[in-house]
Amino acid sequence: MEEMLGREHHMVMHAIIPYAVGGALDLYYYPNGVSGTGIATKELSELPGEGSSNRVFECYELVMFTRHPLSLDDAKDEQTDFGHAHRNISSILNAIARYSAENSLNPNETCEFPSDMERIGGKCLIFDNYSQRKDEVGGVFGLLLIMEIFRSEMEFAKENSGSALIARLKQSGHYPYSDLNREPVA
Repeated sequence: MEEMLGREHHMVMHAIIPYAVGGALDLYYYPNGVSGTGIATKELSELPGEGSSNRVFECYELVMFTRHPLSLDDAKDEQTDFGHAHRNISSILNAIARYSAENSLNPNETCEFPSDMERIGGKCLIFDNYSQRKDEVGGVFGLLLIMEIFRSEMEFAKENSGSALIARLKQSGHYPYSDLNREPVA
């Protein structure tokens, strides 16, 4: 994963109750690739060919980004910019990880959480093929980017295509960040 995201930070945010028995994900931090911080999972594809997969990846992990620099001291303080972004990303990753174990999530597809869900209700997302590598036996391991988007952007993607929205997000410099303190591109 470091080949795709840059050198990993030495600290990991471990869950008290392990993901494998119904708890939260451990979160891994990548502050040395793109500007800001990448936050990724490492519990969805423990063995090749097992776990979350889609039409592009034989197995994958999830990644989200914030423009805010890594500040683990602020991670649990939602009054800080990084703490707010961290809580949002953690909530989304934990919900999508469980969902991806049962359903295929593919690049350029959108997703919306039901409005009654705590913390993440009504949020809109788009998925993308952030990076991929062939493994030793020829399978494809990838990083599925989850990017929070505005509702108007999700509607644009539904009408035009997810790839058209991703192109606009890249052109505007908003890709791959989930921070919504920006103007919508559609």
